[in-house]
Amino acid sequence: MLQSRYLAWLTALLMLVLQFTRIEGGAQQLDSSNFDNIIGNNELVFINFYADWCRFSNILAPTWDEAADKVHEAFPDQGRVVMGKVDCDAQSGIASRFHITKYPTLKLLRNGQASKREYRGQRSADAFAAFIKEELRDPIKKIEFLNETQNLEETKRTVIGYFERQDVPEYEMFRKVAVNLKDDCQFLAGFGTAVRSMHPPGESIVAFKASITREDEAFRGSLLSYDELSIWATERCIPLVREITFQNAEELTEEGLPFLILFHAPDDTESIKKFIALVKTELTDEKQNVNFLTADGVQFAHPLHHLGKTKKDLPLIAIDSFRHMYLFPDFSEAFIFGKLKSFLADLYSGKLHREFHYGPDPETTEEPAKIEDKSEASQEYVKKEKPTTPPESTFKKLAPSKNRYTLLDKDEL
Repeated sequence: MLQSRYLAWLTALLMLVLQFTRIEGGAQQLDSSNFDNIIGNNELVFINFYADWCRFSNILAPTWDEAADKVHEAFPDQGRVVMGKVDCDAQSGIASRFHITKYPTLKLLRNGQASKREYRGQRSADAFAAFIKEELRDPIKKIEFLNETQNLEETKRTVIGYFERQDVPEYEMFRKVAVNLKDDCQFLAGFGTAVRSMHPPGESIVAFKASITREDEAFRGSLLSYDELSIWATERCIPLVREITFQNAEELTEEGLPFLILFHAPDDTESIKKFIALVKTELTDEKQNVNFLTADGVQFAHPLHHLGKTKKDLPLIAIDSFRHMYLFPDFSEAFIFGKLKSFLADLYSGKLHREFHYGPDPETTEEPAKIEDKSEASQEYVKKEKPTTPPESTFKKLAPSKNRYTLLDKDEL
Protein backbone atom coordinates (compact mmCIF):
# COMPACT_ATOMS: atom_id res chain seq x y z
CA MET A 1 0.00 0.00 0.00
CA LEU A 2 2.72 2.38 1.01
CA GLN A 3 4.70 1.47 -2.07
CA SER A 4 1.77 2.13 -4.39
CA ARG A 5 1.19 5.56 -2.78
CA TYR A 6 4.86 6.35 -3.24
CA LEU A 7 4.69 5.37 -6.91
CA ALA A 8 1.58 7.48 -7.42
CA TRP A 9 3.27 10.46 -5.75
CA LEU A 10 6.39 9.98 -7.88
CA THR A 11 4.30 9.74 -11.05
CA ALA A 12 2.45 12.94 -10.19
CA LEU A 13 5.73 14.69 -9.50
CA LEU A 14 7.20 13.59 -12.84
CA MET A 15 4.10 14.76 -14.67
CA LEU A 16 4.35 18.11 -12.93
CA VAL A 17 8.01 18.42 -13.93
CA LEU A 18 7.23 17.50 -17.53
CA GLN A 19 4.37 19.96 -17.63
CA PHE A 20 6.57 22.70 -16.23
CA THR A 21 9.24 21.91 -18.82
CA ARG A 22 6.75 22.15 -21.64
CA ILE A 23 5.39 25.43 -20.31
CA GLU A 24 8.87 26.88 -19.84
CA GLY A 25 10.02 25.82 -23.32
CA GLY A 26 12.55 27.95 -25.14
CA ALA A 27 16.20 27.30 -25.86
CA GLN A 28 18.14 24.90 -23.70
CA GLN A 29 20.52 26.49 -21.20
CA LEU A 30 24.01 25.13 -21.77
CA ASP A 31 26.78 25.11 -19.17
CA SER A 32 29.91 23.17 -18.29
CA SER A 33 27.86 20.27 -16.91
CA ASN A 34 25.96 19.47 -20.13
CA PHE A 35 27.70 21.29 -22.97
CA ASP A 36 30.01 18.58 -24.32
CA ASN A 37 27.35 15.89 -23.98
CA ILE A 38 24.81 17.91 -25.96
CA ILE A 39 27.10 18.99 -28.79
CA GLY A 40 28.53 15.47 -29.05
CA ASN A 41 25.17 13.73 -29.31
CA ASN A 42 23.30 15.99 -31.72
CA GLU A 43 23.80 16.52 -35.42
CA LEU A 44 23.16 20.26 -35.11
CA VAL A 45 23.42 22.57 -32.11
CA PHE A 46 22.57 26.22 -32.77
CA ILE A 47 23.88 28.38 -29.91
CA ASN A 48 23.22 31.93 -28.78
CA PHE A 49 26.27 33.19 -26.83
CA TYR A 50 24.92 36.12 -24.82
CA ALA A 51 25.45 38.36 -21.81
CA ASP A 52 22.65 39.56 -19.54
CA TRP A 53 24.01 43.12 -19.48
CA CYS A 54 24.14 43.35 -23.30
CA ARG A 55 21.24 45.31 -24.83
CA PHE A 56 21.36 43.36 -28.10
CA SER A 57 21.32 40.08 -26.18
CA ASN A 58 18.19 41.11 -24.30
CA ILE A 59 16.47 42.13 -27.53
CA LEU A 60 17.20 38.76 -29.12
CA ALA A 61 16.38 36.54 -26.11
CA PRO A 62 12.58 36.14 -26.52
CA THR A 63 12.88 35.64 -30.28
CA TRP A 64 15.52 32.96 -29.74
CA ASP A 65 13.29 31.08 -27.29
CA GLU A 66 10.33 31.32 -29.66
CA ALA A 67 12.49 29.92 -32.48
CA ALA A 68 13.63 27.06 -30.24
CA ASP A 69 10.00 26.06 -29.67
CA LYS A 70 9.32 26.11 -33.42
CA VAL A 71 12.40 24.00 -34.15
CA HIS A 72 11.53 21.48 -31.41
CA GLU A 73 8.02 21.13 -32.79
CA ALA A 74 9.29 20.63 -36.36
CA PHE A 75 12.15 18.28 -35.44
CA PRO A 76 11.25 16.43 -32.23
CA ASP A 77 13.58 13.49 -32.83
CA GLN A 78 16.39 13.29 -30.32
CA GLY A 79 19.89 13.58 -31.72
CA ARG A 80 18.97 15.85 -34.63
CA VAL A 81 18.98 19.45 -33.45
CA VAL A 82 19.11 21.53 -30.27
CA MET A 83 18.83 25.28 -29.97
CA GLY A 84 20.85 26.33 -26.95
CA LYS A 85 22.09 29.42 -25.17
CA VAL A 86 25.21 30.16 -23.16
CA ASP A 87 25.52 32.87 -20.52
CA CYS A 88 29.08 33.98 -21.30
CA ASP A 89 29.59 35.73 -17.94
CA ALA A 90 28.69 32.57 -16.02
CA GLN A 91 30.39 30.25 -18.53
CA SER A 92 33.55 32.15 -19.39
CA GLY A 93 35.42 28.92 -20.17
CA ILE A 94 32.98 27.98 -22.93
CA ALA A 95 33.03 31.54 -24.26
CA SER A 96 36.84 31.52 -24.44
CA ARG A 97 36.84 28.12 -26.08
CA PHE A 98 34.78 29.51 -28.96
CA HIS A 99 36.61 32.87 -29.12
CA ILE A 100 33.53 34.95 -28.39
CA THR A 101 34.37 38.63 -28.95
CA LYS A 102 30.89 40.10 -29.34
CA TYR A 103 27.37 39.62 -27.96
CA PRO A 104 25.19 38.00 -29.05
CA THR A 105 27.18 35.58 -31.19
CA LEU A 106 25.20 32.87 -32.99
CA LYS A 107 27.22 29.75 -33.79
CA LEU A 108 26.15 26.54 -35.45
CA LEU A 109 27.90 23.33 -34.40
CA ARG A 110 27.70 20.29 -36.67
CA ASN A 111 28.53 17.00 -34.97
CA GLY A 112 30.39 18.94 -32.29
CA GLN A 113 32.40 21.08 -34.70
CA ALA A 114 31.79 24.82 -35.03
CA SER A 115 30.94 26.08 -38.49
CA LYS A 116 33.27 28.82 -39.75
CA ARG A 117 30.32 30.84 -40.93
CA GLU A 118 28.17 32.54 -38.34
CA TYR A 119 24.47 33.10 -38.92
CA ARG A 120 23.97 36.25 -41.03
CA GLY A 121 20.27 36.11 -41.81
CA GLN A 122 17.21 37.82 -40.44
CA ARG A 123 16.78 37.63 -36.69
CA SER A 124 13.24 36.37 -36.45
CA ALA A 125 11.81 33.10 -35.12
CA ASP A 126 10.62 32.05 -38.58
CA ALA A 127 13.98 32.88 -40.16
CA PHE A 128 15.89 30.87 -37.53
CA ALA A 129 13.53 27.91 -38.01
CA ALA A 130 13.90 28.10 -41.80
CA PHE A 131 17.70 28.21 -41.40
CA ILE A 132 17.67 25.04 -39.32
CA LYS A 133 15.38 23.31 -41.82
CA GLU A 134 17.81 24.14 -44.61
CA GLU A 135 20.78 22.97 -42.53
CA LEU A 136 19.08 19.62 -41.93
CA ARG A 137 18.52 19.08 -45.63
CA ASP A 138 20.47 16.11 -46.99
CA PRO A 139 23.91 17.47 -47.99
CA ILE A 140 24.53 14.65 -50.46
CA LYS A 141 23.35 14.67 -54.07
CA LYS A 142 22.47 11.20 -55.31
CA ILE A 143 23.74 10.20 -58.75
CA GLU A 144 22.31 7.41 -60.90
CA PHE A 145 24.86 7.33 -63.71
CA LEU A 146 28.60 7.85 -63.83
CA ASN A 147 28.40 10.50 -66.57
CA GLU A 148 26.74 12.82 -64.05
CA THR A 149 30.15 13.32 -62.47
CA GLN A 150 31.34 14.89 -65.73
CA ASN A 151 28.90 17.81 -65.43
CA LEU A 152 30.39 19.30 -62.27
CA GLU A 153 31.51 22.91 -61.89
CA GLU A 154 35.17 23.01 -62.88
CA THR A 155 36.20 25.13 -59.91
CA LYS A 156 34.10 23.28 -57.31
CA ARG A 157 35.80 20.80 -55.01
CA THR A 158 33.89 17.54 -54.90
CA VAL A 159 33.86 14.43 -52.75
CA ILE A 160 32.20 11.41 -54.34
CA GLY A 161 31.21 8.18 -52.63
CA TYR A 162 30.44 4.93 -54.44
CA PHE A 163 28.48 2.46 -52.30
CA GLU A 164 26.79 -0.90 -52.68
CA ARG A 165 23.76 0.36 -50.74
CA GLN A 166 22.69 3.39 -48.75
CA ASP A 167 21.99 1.44 -45.55
CA VAL A 168 25.64 0.63 -44.81
CA PRO A 169 27.75 2.14 -42.00
CA GLU A 170 30.28 3.48 -44.51
CA TYR A 171 27.61 5.69 -46.07
CA GLU A 172 26.47 6.96 -42.68
CA MET A 173 30.07 7.99 -41.92
CA PHE A 174 30.26 9.65 -45.34
CA ARG A 175 27.06 11.57 -44.62
CA LYS A 176 28.36 12.72 -41.23
CA VAL A 177 31.48 14.19 -42.83
CA ALA A 178 29.34 15.79 -45.56
CA VAL A 179 27.25 17.57 -42.94
CA ASN A 180 30.37 19.23 -41.54
CA LEU A 181 31.97 20.18 -44.85
CA LYS A 182 29.01 20.98 -47.10
CA ASP A 183 29.92 24.70 -47.12
CA ASP A 184 33.32 23.91 -48.60
CA CYS A 185 32.71 20.93 -50.93
CA GLN A 186 29.87 19.37 -52.85
CA PHE A 187 29.18 15.75 -51.92
CA LEU A 188 27.82 13.14 -54.32
CA ALA A 189 26.97 9.48 -53.84
CA GLY A 190 26.08 6.65 -56.19
CA PHE A 191 24.80 3.16 -55.33
CA GLY A 192 24.64 -0.37 -56.60
CA THR A 193 24.81 -1.45 -60.20
CA ALA A 194 24.67 2.11 -61.54
CA VAL A 195 28.21 2.75 -60.26
CA ARG A 196 29.40 -0.84 -59.89
CA SER A 197 32.35 -0.20 -62.19
CA MET A 198 33.76 2.21 -59.60
CA HIS A 199 33.78 -0.22 -56.68
CA PRO A 200 33.98 -3.98 -56.12
CA PRO A 201 30.77 -5.67 -54.93
CA GLY A 202 30.32 -5.31 -51.19
CA GLU A 203 32.88 -2.52 -50.89
CA SER A 204 32.74 1.26 -50.88
CA ILE A 205 35.08 3.90 -52.29
CA VAL A 206 35.31 7.64 -51.60
CA ALA A 207 37.21 9.91 -53.98
CA PHE A 208 38.03 13.60 -54.31
CA LYS A 209 38.33 15.78 -57.37
CA ALA A 210 39.32 19.45 -57.48
CA SER A 211 38.00 19.88 -61.02
CA ILE A 212 36.79 17.83 -63.96
CA THR A 213 40.28 18.08 -65.48
CA ARG A 214 41.96 16.34 -62.55
CA GLU A 215 42.03 12.62 -61.87
CA ASP A 216 40.17 11.34 -58.84
CA GLU A 217 42.18 10.92 -55.64
CA ALA A 218 40.89 7.94 -53.69
CA PHE A 219 40.64 7.81 -49.90
CA ARG A 220 42.87 4.98 -48.67
CA GLY A 221 41.88 4.89 -45.01
CA SER A 222 39.03 3.19 -43.19
CA LEU A 223 35.53 4.35 -44.13
CA LEU A 224 34.41 3.23 -40.68
CA SER A 225 36.71 5.78 -39.00
CA TYR A 226 35.13 9.22 -38.78
CA ASP A 227 38.41 10.85 -37.77
CA GLU A 228 40.36 9.40 -40.71
CA LEU A 229 37.73 10.32 -43.29
CA SER A 230 37.09 13.76 -41.78
CA ILE A 231 40.77 14.73 -41.69
CA TRP A 232 41.30 13.53 -45.26
CA ALA A 233 38.25 15.38 -46.61
CA THR A 234 38.94 18.55 -44.61
CA GLU A 235 42.46 18.84 -46.01
CA ARG A 236 41.05 18.69 -49.53
CA CYS A 237 37.89 20.75 -49.08
CA ILE A 238 39.50 23.60 -47.13
CA PRO A 239 42.69 24.52 -48.99
CA LEU A 240 45.72 26.12 -47.37
CA VAL A 241 45.30 29.12 -49.68
CA ARG A 242 41.77 30.46 -50.02
CA GLU A 243 40.16 33.10 -52.19
CA ILE A 244 38.71 36.10 -50.37
CA THR A 245 35.47 37.55 -51.71
CA PHE A 246 32.97 40.07 -50.43
CA GLN A 247 30.78 37.11 -49.44
CA ASN A 248 33.31 35.46 -47.13
CA ALA A 249 35.42 38.44 -46.02
CA GLU A 250 33.54 38.95 -42.76
CA GLU A 251 33.91 35.36 -41.61
CA LEU A 252 37.61 35.40 -42.52
CA THR A 253 38.19 38.54 -40.44
CA GLU A 254 36.45 36.84 -37.52
CA GLU A 255 39.07 34.11 -37.51
CA GLY A 256 41.31 36.82 -36.07
CA LEU A 257 44.44 35.96 -38.07
CA PRO A 258 46.39 38.44 -40.21
CA PHE A 259 45.97 38.14 -43.97
CA LEU A 260 48.85 37.40 -46.32
CA ILE A 261 47.23 38.27 -49.63
CA LEU A 262 48.17 37.88 -53.26
CA PHE A 263 46.37 40.57 -55.26
CA HIS A 264 46.14 39.45 -58.88
CA ALA A 265 44.50 40.39 -62.17
CA PRO A 266 41.22 38.55 -62.84
CA ASP A 267 42.69 36.46 -65.66
CA ASP A 268 46.07 35.82 -64.00
CA THR A 269 46.06 32.17 -62.99
CA GLU A 270 49.81 31.73 -63.23
CA SER A 271 50.67 33.96 -60.25
CA ILE A 272 47.99 32.15 -58.21
CA LYS A 273 49.59 28.78 -58.96
CA LYS A 274 53.06 30.11 -58.06
CA PHE A 275 51.79 31.67 -54.83
CA ILE A 276 49.99 28.48 -53.76
CA ALA A 277 53.11 26.42 -54.51
CA LEU A 278 55.24 28.86 -52.52
CA VAL A 279 52.95 28.74 -49.49
CA LYS A 280 52.83 24.93 -49.54
CA THR A 281 56.61 24.70 -49.88
CA GLU A 282 57.74 27.29 -47.33
CA LEU A 283 54.89 28.49 -45.14
CA THR A 284 52.76 25.48 -44.15
CA ASP A 285 53.98 25.75 -40.55
CA GLU A 286 52.54 29.29 -40.37
CA LYS A 287 48.92 28.27 -41.05
CA GLN A 288 47.98 28.67 -37.37
CA ASN A 289 49.27 32.25 -37.37
CA VAL A 290 48.08 33.71 -40.67
CA ASN A 291 45.42 33.26 -43.36
CA PHE A 292 46.84 32.78 -46.86
CA LEU A 293 44.53 34.38 -49.40
CA THR A 294 44.21 35.38 -53.03
CA ALA A 295 42.15 38.41 -54.06
CA ASP A 296 40.91 39.75 -57.37
CA GLY A 297 42.76 43.05 -57.57
CA VAL A 298 40.00 44.64 -59.64
CA GLN A 299 37.23 43.73 -57.19
CA PHE A 300 39.44 44.74 -54.26
CA ALA A 301 40.75 47.96 -55.79
CA HIS A 302 40.18 49.86 -52.54
CA PRO A 303 42.94 48.06 -50.58
CA LEU A 304 45.28 48.62 -53.53
CA HIS A 305 44.48 52.32 -53.43
CA HIS A 306 45.44 52.41 -49.73
CA LEU A 307 48.76 50.82 -50.68
CA GLY A 308 49.31 53.45 -53.35
CA LYS A 309 48.86 50.88 -56.13
CA THR A 310 46.48 50.26 -59.04
CA LYS A 311 45.62 47.27 -61.21
CA LYS A 312 48.62 48.15 -63.38
CA ASP A 313 50.87 47.11 -60.47
CA LEU A 314 49.41 43.59 -60.19
CA PRO A 315 50.38 41.03 -59.07
CA LEU A 316 51.57 42.07 -55.63
CA ILE A 317 51.65 40.66 -52.11
CA ALA A 318 50.65 42.43 -48.90
CA ILE A 319 49.89 41.74 -45.26
CA ASP A 320 46.78 43.12 -43.56
CA SER A 321 47.19 42.93 -39.78
CA PHE A 322 43.73 44.48 -39.11
CA ARG A 323 45.60 47.57 -37.93
CA HIS A 324 47.73 48.37 -40.96
CA MET A 325 48.63 47.08 -44.39
CA TYR A 326 52.20 46.27 -45.38
CA LEU A 327 53.34 45.85 -48.98
CA PHE A 328 55.93 43.24 -49.89
CA PRO A 329 58.49 45.33 -51.80
CA ASP A 330 59.03 43.23 -54.94
CA PHE A 331 56.71 40.45 -56.10
CA SER A 332 59.47 38.61 -57.99
CA GLU A 333 61.63 38.42 -54.84
CA ALA A 334 58.88 36.56 -52.99
CA PHE A 335 60.06 33.41 -54.73
CA ILE A 336 63.59 33.70 -53.40
CA PHE A 337 63.80 31.10 -50.66
CA GLY A 338 63.07 32.58 -47.21
CA LYS A 339 62.06 36.07 -48.36
CA LEU A 340 58.32 35.75 -47.72
CA LYS A 341 58.86 33.85 -44.48
CA SER A 342 61.16 36.66 -43.32
CA PHE A 343 58.44 39.17 -44.25
CA LEU A 344 56.03 37.34 -41.93
CA ALA A 345 58.66 37.19 -39.17
CA ASP A 346 59.05 40.97 -39.44
CA LEU A 347 55.29 41.31 -38.87
CA TYR A 348 55.38 39.16 -35.73
CA SER A 349 58.42 40.98 -34.30
CA GLY A 350 56.93 44.43 -34.93
CA LYS A 351 59.67 45.36 -37.37
CA LEU A 352 57.23 46.14 -40.22
CA HIS A 353 55.29 48.52 -38.01
CA ARG A 354 58.45 50.10 -36.59
CA GLU A 355 60.04 50.66 -39.99
CA PHE A 356 56.85 52.17 -41.39
CA HIS A 357 56.98 54.74 -38.61
CA TYR A 358 60.70 55.45 -38.45
CA GLY A 359 62.27 54.19 -41.65
CA PRO A 360 64.60 51.21 -42.02
CA ASP A 361 66.17 49.88 -38.86
CA PRO A 362 69.77 51.14 -38.54
CA GLU A 363 72.69 48.88 -39.34
CA THR A 364 75.06 48.18 -36.46
CA THR A 365 77.85 49.83 -38.47
CA GLU A 366 75.95 53.09 -38.83
CA GLU A 367 77.56 56.18 -37.29
CA PRO A 368 75.95 57.36 -34.03
CA ALA A 369 74.16 60.68 -34.02
CA LYS A 370 76.30 63.60 -32.97
CA ILE A 371 74.65 64.88 -29.84
CA GLU A 372 76.22 66.54 -26.86
CA ASP A 373 75.36 63.84 -24.33
CA LYS A 374 78.06 61.24 -25.06
CA SER A 375 76.32 58.63 -22.91
CA GLU A 376 73.35 58.66 -25.25
CA ALA A 377 75.44 58.77 -28.42
CA SER A 378 76.25 55.06 -28.20
CA GLN A 379 72.54 54.19 -28.34
CA GLU A 380 71.10 56.78 -30.74
CA TYR A 381 71.33 56.39 -34.51
CA VAL A 382 70.61 58.74 -37.37
CA LYS A 383 67.25 58.01 -38.95
CA LYS A 384 67.39 58.35 -42.71
CA GLU A 385 63.63 58.93 -43.10
CA LYS A 386 61.03 60.97 -41.29
CA PRO A 387 58.34 59.14 -39.33
CA THR A 388 55.62 57.78 -41.59
CA THR A 389 52.22 56.21 -41.06
CA PRO A 390 51.47 52.78 -42.59
CA PRO A 391 48.22 52.48 -44.57
CA GLU A 392 45.27 51.55 -42.39
CA SER A 393 43.70 48.13 -42.70
CA THR A 394 40.77 48.08 -45.09
CA PHE A 395 39.62 44.54 -44.31
CA LYS A 396 38.90 45.33 -40.67
CA LYS A 397 36.03 47.45 -41.98
CA LEU A 398 34.40 44.23 -43.21
CA ALA A 399 34.19 42.92 -39.64
CA PRO A 400 30.79 42.66 -37.84
CA SER A 401 28.65 45.78 -37.69
CA LYS A 402 28.38 47.45 -34.30
CA ASN A 403 24.68 47.93 -35.00
CA ARG A 404 23.98 44.25 -34.23
CA TYR A 405 26.55 43.39 -31.57
CA THR A 406 28.17 44.57 -28.41
CA LEU A 407 31.84 44.30 -29.38
CA LEU A 408 34.24 43.46 -26.57
CA ASP A 409 37.42 45.40 -26.03
CA LYS A 410 40.36 43.03 -26.46
CA ASP A 411 41.72 44.18 -23.11
CA GLU A 412 38.63 42.68 -21.49
CA LEU A 413 39.12 39.23 -22.99
